[in-house]
Amino acid sequence: MDPSDESMLRRTGGEAGILAGAGYAVLLQIAHPDVARGVADHSDFASRPFDRLRGTLYYVYGVSLGTEEERARVGAIVRALHRKVRGPGYDALDPELLLWVAATLYHSGARLYELVLGERSEQERELLLRESARYGTSLGLPEEHWPASLEEFEKYWERACARLEVGPEARTLARDLFRPNNRLLWPLTAAQRFISGGLLPPDLREAFGIPWSPAHQRRFDRLFRMVGAVYPRLPRGVRTLPSTLYLRSMRRGGGWKKRRRGSGSAGRRARVS
Repeated sequence: MDPSDESMLRRTGGEAGILAGAGYAVLLQIAHPDVARGVADHSDFASRPFDRLRGTLYYVYGVSLGTEEERARVGAIVRALHRKVRGPGYDALDPELLLWVAATLYHSGARLYELVLGERSEQERELLLRESARYGTSLGLPEEHWPASLEEFEKYWERACARLEVGPEARTLARDLFRPNNRLLWPLTAAQRFISGGLLPPDLREAFGIPWSPAHQRRFDRLFRMVGAVYPRLPRGVRTLPSTLYLRSMRRGGGWKKRRRGSGSAGRRARVS
């Protein structure tokens, strides 16, 4: 398929470069106290960081790149998992929480795309926003709750961010995310922590305890200048390799559907996307 014929969501979701914002999206999600409580009670960053990443990527790639049947399947799986994510003061099927999680997926993807591939036109941004409603509706969000324009999204984003509060649960989750039990992963998670620190607004960065200084900012800016110069020149097949492999896993091996039927620990742990 000619990339110019693809939807904006497909063109964005398939790019490996947006994975650099994975930690950023997670920190934004858990900065919402109710999301943090749900994740703390029903997930385990420290011992199974790749389980959560894999689950999130199956969802993101299934929704953004999959067929209608695949989108329906991964959406049904996540909704079934979320029915179990309930506790004092939180419910993963609460439209407010669904909207926030979906908004972070859209926002982080759109922001990282422009950092590594360049700015888009206003029309392209509007199209991406409309198509990204799938991130919410596949989770069970009523379609009318999704912002109808970039202006409406920005107003929602400003209001939502003003209500964020990084509490003890969120800080513990962030620590587990960036210091998992498997020390072999620490170089990768250290890189994610640094990138997340550069993307977060200063107040959230400080609340999560991510050290930052003018020297950090200079390194961050240099990193993305370099990535922005090199990444667009890579063959598109290389840039979309992770999404290609994940979709192949879903289509050939049953992907999520097959694992959820098993009795292993991955099937017993619910995850917030």
